[in-house]
Amino acid sequence: MKPLDPRLLRYATATRLFLVVSVVLGTVSAALLIAQATLLASAIAGVVVDGDFAVGGELAGLAAVTLGRAGVAWAQDTIAHRTGATVISTLRRALLAHAVALGPGGTGELATLATRGVDALTGYFARYLPQLVLAAVVPALIGARLLFADWLTAVVLVVTVPLIPLFMALVGWYTEGRTKRQYDALARLSGHFLDVVAGLPTLMVFGRAKAQVETVRRITGEFRRTTMGVLRAAFLSSLVLELLATISVALVAVSIGLRLVEGELTLETGLLVLILAPEVYLPLRQVGAQFHASTEGLEAANAVFAVLETPLPPAGTRTTVPAGALTFENVTVTYPGRSEPAVRDTSLVVREGTVTALTGPSGTGKSTLLAVLLGFVRPERGRVRIGDVDLAELDPDVWRGHLAWVPQRPTLVAGTIADNIRLGRLDATDAEVARAATDAELADVIAGRPDGLATVLGEDGAGLSAGERQRVGLARAFLRDPRIVLLDEPTANLDGDSEERVLTGLRRLVDGRTAVLVAHRPALLALADHVIRLGGAPVAR
Repeated sequence: MKPLDPRLLRYATATRLFLVVSVVLGTVSAALLIAQATLLASAIAGVVVDGDFAVGGELAGLAAVTLGRAGVAWAQDTIAHRTGATVISTLRRALLAHAVALGPGGTGELATLATRGVDALTGYFARYLPQLVLAAVVPALIGARLLFADWLTAVVLVVTVPLIPLFMALVGWYTEGRTKRQYDALARLSGHFLDVVAGLPTLMVFGRAKAQVETVRRITGEFRRTTMGVLRAAFLSSLVLELLATISVALVAVSIGLRLVEGELTLETGLLVLILAPEVYLPLRQVGAQFHASTEGLEAANAVFAVLETPLPPAGTRTTVPAGALTFENVTVTYPGRSEPAVRDTSLVVREGTVTALTGPSGTGKSTLLAVLLGFVRPERGRVRIGDVDLAELDPDVWRGHLAWVPQRPTLVAGTIADNIRLGRLDATDAEVARAATDAELADVIAGRPDGLATVLGEDGAGLSAGERQRVGLARAFLRDPRIVLLDEPTANLDGDSEERVLTGLRRLVDGRTAVLVAHRPALLALADHVIRLGGAPVAR
């Protein structure tokens, strides 16, 4: 594990300025420390040896130096926290932007990485990185000062100081694997728990909710064991580093004591050496102590960089979308990590201005074909055309501007009903939002609430029923006024009354538009002009 990942300098430029400022402040801190030790040794030696109690100048200097060190420490801490916040914000924005460009996938793991994972970098910037800079600057400056004061002590330091980085490297190699296992366990726990919570209504309907308890308990136990292993390694490594530093300082102290008795050193020099010697080891010990606070953040940073360095699929540049049918030609799609294709050599035609329904058993690739149309999945073989133009040649944003997508469960956010509808087109006026709500059969929902479209919903649309959520998704589609509508079982899990209201809105939405509909229910299939049964022969209507 690298103490400073060069990719931080590339993706978060604030790190560069932070390192420069840290080196400057570390140098000032070391200089003030040497000045403090010199003044203190001079004052004590003057009183003890010479009986000179006129040490007002030394005491005033000590007070000034102490205040200076306090100011430098405050500046280091403040800059470290602010830089950490800036870097975390920069990485989080870059991660989310790149993840959106890559398309949907790994929701639970991505949520953990973008929140708890990236936040773990706070310890790295606030505690570990400043100590790493001090560990490089302070021992070198203090060692140079001690070389001029007592060369024998400098020799002892040269022999013993490298042992601490050596043991730190050994500890780092030992804990790197444990920390990775801890982060992987946290990612699995968070991802699984998030997916369970998102699918809890479905699990309860089919009586499988309690079956997930044992799975969560097992993953939690794995995370607890790996965390305790990391903590055990941290405590043992701290013990080793403290013991090594203590023995090294004891060697220096014994040497100073013997030479003071023999008269080979003055008291002032001996005091200076005794005060500064522990300060040589202190930054190194602190690096070792803070290393474990940074490992989780660095592991998360590695995961962030892995996402950021995932190449984006090649994007087209054509900005004009022609009219015509949607044609799938021998399309094959295989998801990463799977040996069998989700869609194999599929060919079909969706004629312009008609509604084409895709039906068939689960796992035959119906939703995958919608993902291909949305540009979230690229075929490994075959192609998809609109008119005579391959979708791969079109600019993705321009192409998606012609689409509206209504999934099984539209995503809603905390905010008003109008805010959630306006996600379909952010620049829509209030009148356009109201008209889209009416077209989507939301008039009764609006009329039944005192605040109408200004009614505030909770997180994930809390306050709306399943049917009302689906009609909000339809309103978004109406607001976009698309040429092509993609519908992925929009009446799934709805009761009869809610389904009929959604179907009324759907009939209005697909009228005169090209639509691709994934459906199983007969009421939905009745909307289609053509039905294509995947895994079987086409059924014409």
